[in-house]
Amino acid sequence: MAGRLPANAREQARASALAHQVRTRRESREWTRERLAKEAGIHVRTLARLESEGAIQSGFFTVGAIADALEVTLDELFRSTAVRPGLWSTGYEGRDIDSFIASLLESRIDSVADVRLTPISRKVGFSKTRLGLALAEAGIEYTHLRSLGNPKENRAPFWEGRIAEGRAKFRSRLGSEEARSALDLLAERAANSRIAVLCFEKDEERCHRKVVLDAVRKRARVAVTSLA
Repeated sequence: MAGRLPANAREQARASALAHQVRTRRESREWTRERLAKEAGIHVRTLARLESEGAIQSGFFTVGAIADALEVTLDELFRSTAVRPGLWSTGYEGRDIDSFIASLLESRIDSVADVRLTPISRKVGFSKTRLGLALAEAGIEYTHLRSLGNPKENRAPFWEGRIAEGRAKFRSRLGSEEARSALDLLAERAANSRIAVLCFEKDEERCHRKVVLDAVRKRARVAVTSLA
């Protein structure tokens, strides 16, 4: 599983973060675009393109002028555009494929790690082949980690509220060589990129992926965030 977005997608993600910073700082001053453009000595259309993320790379002097007008340093303005690595927990329950991918892009996810035992779904777009293709089109990588899937015989405890029992049984499976290898791989990638761990259940408390996430976090000491 590679763990990085193609360069153009990563640049677009940084542009999105920069646009958000400029809009937020401008609005906190209760300035219109016209006011900020005037203070920075740039054309209002240039500022509008930057704030709407139309330009992937704004000119250095343009961004510098905006920073001066907002009374912040370039370092402060760009610091928020850095992509923090880590783990994201996500289930596709109640989602359609378009809204799911939109959430991944909004969170600047690099790759999806599918921890379903059998990646087949009645929901359109979420079976392995179609999901992989849809993610690829969005510049997001996909891998299926079968060794981290929960077997059918251990699903009832999660559905019936016997969560501790289900987690204990699943945790015992993580001692296999294949499972340890998959966990190590996830930990390595999560330390350097943004990985969404995917299963069906929206609530990770009812899903075995909570055990997977905890195991990876112990190895990599990275944050775990729920995908919006």
